[in-house]
Amino acid sequence: MKKMNTAIQERLGLLREAMKRDGMDFYMIPTSDFHNSEYVDDYFKAREYFTGFTGSNGTLVVGQDMAGLWTDGRYFIQAARELEGTGVELFRMQEEGVPEIPDFLYGKMEEGQVLGFDGRTVSCKEGRKLEKKLAEGKGIKINYGKDLAAEAWEGRPELPCHKIMVLPEEVSGESAAEKLSKVRAKIKEAGAEYLLLSKLDDLMWLLNIRGNDIECNPVALSYGFLTKEEAYFFIQEQAVTEEFIRYAKENHIIVKSYDGIMDFLEGYDYKGKVLIDEANSNYALFKTVAGRAEYVSGDNPTELLKAIKNKTELAKMEEVYRKDSAALIKFIYWLKKNIGKREITELSAAEYLDNLRRDVEGFLDLSFPTISAYKDSAAMMHYEATEDNCKILAPEGMLLVDSGGQYMGGTTDVTRTIVLGRIEEEVKMHFTLVVAGMLQLTDAKFLYGCTGRNLDILARQPLWSRGIDYKCGTGHGIGYMLNVHEGPQNIRWRFTSAMKEAVIEEGMVISNEPGVYKEGSHGIRIENILVAKNEEKNGDGQFMGFDTLTFVPIDKDAIDTAYMQPADLERLNRYHAQVYEKTQEYLTDEECEWLREATAPIEG
Repeated sequence: MKKMNTAIQERLGLLREAMKRDGMDFYMIPTSDFHNSEYVDDYFKAREYFTGFTGSNGTLVVGQDMAGLWTDGRYFIQAARELEGTGVELFRMQEEGVPEIPDFLYGKMEEGQVLGFDGRTVSCKEGRKLEKKLAEGKGIKINYGKDLAAEAWEGRPELPCHKIMVLPEEVSGESAAEKLSKVRAKIKEAGAEYLLLSKLDDLMWLLNIRGNDIECNPVALSYGFLTKEEAYFFIQEQAVTEEFIRYAKENHIIVKSYDGIMDFLEGYDYKGKVLIDEANSNYALFKTVAGRAEYVSGDNPTELLKAIKNKTELAKMEEVYRKDSAALIKFIYWLKKNIGKREITELSAAEYLDNLRRDVEGFLDLSFPTISAYKDSAAMMHYEATEDNCKILAPEGMLLVDSGGQYMGGTTDVTRTIVLGRIEEEVKMHFTLVVAGMLQLTDAKFLYGCTGRNLDILARQPLWSRGIDYKCGTGHGIGYMLNVHEGPQNIRWRFTSAMKEAVIEEGMVISNEPGVYKEGSHGIRIENILVAKNEEKNGDGQFMGFDTLTFVPIDKDAIDTAYMQPADLERLNRYHAQVYEKTQEYLTDEECEWLREATAPIEG
C-alpha cells in the first residue's frame, strides 16, 4: 500500500480553496522566478512546495479533481519517487502519448472556465501559446494577475536581496559602454528603438556587474530597458552600493526601483517599437508593453554577444580550469586512497571536494550544488544526497561526481564517474562507450554553420550502435562568472518548439557530457568543457574544431578496450598526456606520482 503524503495533499487543498475564492478552475505553477531563470531562490519554489518534487525543471497544473507535474527526461526517476503518495500525476515530457500542457488543458477545460497563473513567472512565449490554444472555440479565459502561492503558502521565504559587485575591466575584457553600443546597434538592426531585458545573466554581462540573489548563480534580481540614449536599470534599493552609484553615473545608467518596472512600462512615452525576447521575458511584462506600444519579437542581442567569449575571458577561463581540474584530481586521489579505510558517504565526499575548491585562488562559490551519487543513485541525473538520504561508499561500484565552481575569472563544470571497486562487465561496456563518444565529439572537425544538432551524433554514435541512449542533451553553454547553463549554443539531436538552435561560433564555451543511466543499477557521465575555434579556411569553407578546458583523468579501471577502436585509444592516450602536462604544477609529489600512473597510455 502506498504511503500518503498528507503535507502535500493539505497544501494542494489550500491552493484549491484559493482558486475557488478567485474564480479559477485550473491553476498553473512553473519552476521559475520573474526572469525565467533555470535555478531560482527559495522564495520562488512554489512548484516544489506544492508537489514535493525538488528537481530544477517542472510545471504543476492543478484542478479541483486533479494535479499533474510535467518534467523532462533528466528527472523521470526522481520525480516518480518524490511524487509518490502526493496525488500528483507525473507527465513525462516528450514521451509518446504525453500531451503538452496547452493541449492537456484544452482537452480538460470546459467552455468559459478560467486558467490562472502568476504572469510574472510564465514566459511570454508559453503564455501566448496557452492564450492561442485555449481561445480555440471554448472561450476559456486567462487570469495572469494573481500569485495564489502567496495566499496558500505558509511561511514563504523573503524575496532575496544582496549587494551587487562591479567587475573591473581587466576581468571583463570589455567596458559596459562598449557592450551597450554593440547592443544598441543590434536593436536598430531588429527594427526597434527599445529593448526590454529581464534575463538576469544577460543584464549582469551587459553592465559588468555580478550579484548573489540565486544560489550558485552570481546574478541580482533586476530588469533593464534600453533606449538610444538611456540605460534604465531596475533593482532593489538595498542591493545598490556606493561603488555602483558612482559606476552608474559614469556609464549613464539610470537606476530605478525593482518594483517599479510595471508602472514605468505603463507610463513610458514610446516613440517606436520595443524588442522583446518572448522566451526570456515574462507574460505580465509582455502584456503591459503590448498594451502601450508596438513590439518586435526577437532574441536578446545580449545572449549571443555574451556567449562568444572575448580574449580576456578565454585566457582567464583557461587558467581557472587548470586549477579547478587539479582540485578534482586531488579529490579522486584522496577517494581512491581512502575508500574502505574510513567511512565516506555521498555527502562527506561532496563536502571534501567542495572544500578543495574553496582553497583554490579566486574561489567565489560553487557553480551548482555538487552531485555525489553512488551506484544506482547515479541513474538519477540530478540526484542530491542529504543527511536523511545518503549512501555510505564501499570498495565496490562507482561514484558519479558532477561539480563546479565560480571563480574570479571563470565558471567551471565537470563530471567524472570514479571506480571504487569491482564493477560488472556490462558497466565497463557502458563506461567505455561513453568515453569513446565524448572523445569523438572532442575531436570533431566541422564546417562553420553547424549547430549542436549536427554534432550530437558524434557523442551518441557508440551508444546508439548498441541500442543505448540518454534522455538529455549532450552539451550546454557555460557562462563567464555567470550561470553554469548558458545559451543559445547547445548540443542535442532533438529540439522542441521552445528550444533555440544556434550556429557554433568561435569563442563559444560548451559542455560535452554523454552518459548512460540505468534505473536501479548505475549511472555514468563523463563531462569535459570545450571551446569552439576556427581552423583552416579553404575553398570548401571555414572549418572549425574544439579546444579542451577540462583536464581530469578518465578512470582506466572502467575501460574495456574490446569496445574501443584504435582511434578511440589514441584519443584517450593523447588526452591523458595533456592532463598530466596541464595540472602537475598544482599537485604534490605523491599526487603527481599517482596521476602519472592514472594517465599512463593504454595498449590496445
